[in-house]
Amino acid sequence: MNSRLRRFALAIACTLVPAAKGQDSAPATNSQTMEIQQLRKQLEQQQKQIEELRATLEAQQVVLEKAAAAAERLAEPEHKAPNIGEVASTTPIIPRGLAPVATAATPVLAPPQAAAEPSSPLQVHIGDATITPVGFMDITNTFRSTNAGTSLQTNFGSIPYNNTVQGRLTEDKWSAENSRLGLRVDAKVKGANVLGYFEGDFVGGVAGNNTQVSSNSMLFRIRQYYVDVRRGFWEVLAGQAWSMLLPNRRGMGPLPADLFYTQVVDVNYTNGLFWGRIPGIRFIGHPSKTVAFGVALENSSQYFGGSGGGGIPTLPTAFASNSGFNTQIDNSVNNDRTVANVHPDIIAKFTVDPSSRFHFELGGMEDTVRLFNPVTNQHFTRAGGGGTLTVNAELVKNFRFITANYMNDGGGRYIFGAAPNFIVRADGSPSLVRSASTVSGFEATIGNFAPYIYYGGVYIGRNTALDANGTTPIGYGYAGSPNSQNRTIQEGTIGWTHTLWRDGKYGALQWMGQYAYLFRNPWFKTAGAPKSAHENAIWFNLRYVLPGTAPTIQY
Repeated sequence: MNSRLRRFALAIACTLVPAAKGQDSAPATNSQTMEIQQLRKQLEQQQKQIEELRATLEAQQVVLEKAAAAAERLAEPEHKAPNIGEVASTTPIIPRGLAPVATAATPVLAPPQAAAEPSSPLQVHIGDATITPVGFMDITNTFRSTNAGTSLQTNFGSIPYNNTVQGRLTEDKWSAENSRLGLRVDAKVKGANVLGYFEGDFVGGVAGNNTQVSSNSMLFRIRQYYVDVRRGFWEVLAGQAWSMLLPNRRGMGPLPADLFYTQVVDVNYTNGLFWGRIPGIRFIGHPSKTVAFGVALENSSQYFGGSGGGGIPTLPTAFASNSGFNTQIDNSVNNDRTVANVHPDIIAKFTVDPSSRFHFELGGMEDTVRLFNPVTNQHFTRAGGGGTLTVNAELVKNFRFITANYMNDGGGRYIFGAAPNFIVRADGSPSLVRSASTVSGFEATIGNFAPYIYYGGVYIGRNTALDANGTTPIGYGYAGSPNSQNRTIQEGTIGWTHTLWRDGKYGALQWMGQYAYLFRNPWFKTAGAPKSAHENAIWFNLRYVLPGTAPTIQY
């Protein structure tokens, strides 16, 4: 290019300064000299512009090559180590988006976003939705110093006394019942983040008595099955999920990674935890990234005791054998599928997360019981309720203190059924039972090792009345009441989760251990009977966790 310009300049100069044929060249005039100098300056300026243009083209070529290489990397399969548990993260999530399209103002492709995460090797994409399998496979050994007869789960309110046959036997059982299977579906629908979630396990029961001898056929049961939709300020969840009353670790999301139900192996979790997995609908507002509030309507239960080993109040004689009255109460015989409820339980909650190191929440619950006396044709209605307070604080890096507390009148159903909601007086009217519970402790993370220690306590108030004869006591906790009517139930437990290895392509293998000491005290004991029941329990669990992470969060 430079040689062509020189030849062009020489030709112009020769034209402007011709030489006579056969004679020496005539001296150039002043005007010709000035024209030649101007032409040279113009040529120098053009040469400089050409050099600048060439440098610009070379720089753009380098940028284009880098953009093409980045596009090739995005097309290649990617894997990364999953954050086990975050597969069930709390907020609605959508799949990773496409790279930005070039425009006239930005002729170069934008680099890949740092927040974009690789897809799971088990993810399935159907249209704009991403399906991610969730779950794990467990094999659990459970040892107890008494024969509680409950396999790997603990019914805290029915630990055998040592003056019974069951209290003088130990038990040791292997089980795969806690293995869990499920999936989550993430999609973006008209600007809203939509999350569908399902999970189930095999703790539901036995398919038949004979199968326990040979094939150990355990029934698959529903745990959670819901859809969660969030757009901007509002979030709506409908289906069966963890009750909104259950404490959160952060925010107010329904997924396991954001919920606090301890880290124990025991599938009934820890004594004193207030929880449920209940059908309902909830509405949540998000004024900011650190504050959330919500109201939920969840399926109610006119709970009268008998679940999870909880004691049952003594009925008045007139109603003890009255089938028309008994179908109104949820006890060990009837359940909330057959009992008529007045309205859903109303639950409210407020959470604040000023940082990842601190979570605070307040909650409230209202429920109502309504009974009909078929003898006097009278209706009776009582409203009850309760409140919760939870604090989850990282005192130092990777070391947390957690305390979750619940006090109520008529809400014992949420303490794993340890306390009845009410008793029945002689006239058929309900009277609410007061109860309270706490779970407090510490959790730590030391590399791949996660130890914990918790204390769980339950207190059940006395509520008594007299039968129609005016002398026979009835209700809960009266003198002469059965020793199944507990005053306190307590547990101290310690354990760990050790992740042996973790890989984004192959999943994770974890080894878990837990020791628990449990005891309960009744309101009344007969002469010579033990004043409390005690139990030592040990669990060992080997777990394989499915690989994969959910798609990147997008708001």
